[in-house]
Amino acid sequence: MRVHRALSWLCRAEQCEDVDSAFIFLWISFNAAYAQEIDRTLGIGDQDLFRRFIDRLVDLDTSNDLYSHVWHEFSGSIRLLLDNPFIFHPFWAYQRGEIDAKSWRQSFNSANTAVKASLASSDTKTVLGVIFSRLYTLRNQLVHGGATWQGRVNRDQIRDGMAIMGKLVPSIIEIMMLNPDSFPGDACYPVVETETV
Repeated sequence: MRVHRALSWLCRAEQCEDVDSAFIFLWISFNAAYAQEIDRTLGIGDQDLFRRFIDRLVDLDTSNDLYSHVWHEFSGSIRLLLDNPFIFHPFWAYQRGEIDAKSWRQSFNSANTAVKASLASSDTKTVLGVIFSRLYTLRNQLVHGGATWQGRVNRDQIRDGMAIMGKLVPSIIEIMMLNPDSFPGDACYPVVETETV
């Protein structure tokens, strides 16, 4: 069910002519792949769930597609995304007055220092976890109306995010299809027959 839904949204993303829509549909495809019913009382959030999912994917990626995307195809784009404060959640906490400028800058610098160490040691799991965390902030900006469709500002992160997701999501779905028993868990919002309602 999760793979079927992910494929349907990937197909829709590939039909888009603008990067905003393509990014949103790619995120829906990714979300359909990793999301599953969990006990929310355990304190597991979306980012925890997709980080665990990414770790499992990297472990099962025998063809090293994810590694290749991170280290060969998108290493420059990834570095630009990591240096972009507009997709770093604490930057927006500062903009809302929740933290001071020093706090968000220290957080940004320490996060980037840690991820650069992961880049230096070819730690694909950590790098992908950070990338998806940053892209999650971008996803929130778009889905919650914090950006203008095809606006003139902040286009780099949307364009780069869409390009990265456009490569990662098909690889993720392929890994899931090759390892169907490695991704247990019911899809969110299962199909329900109308007679049971």
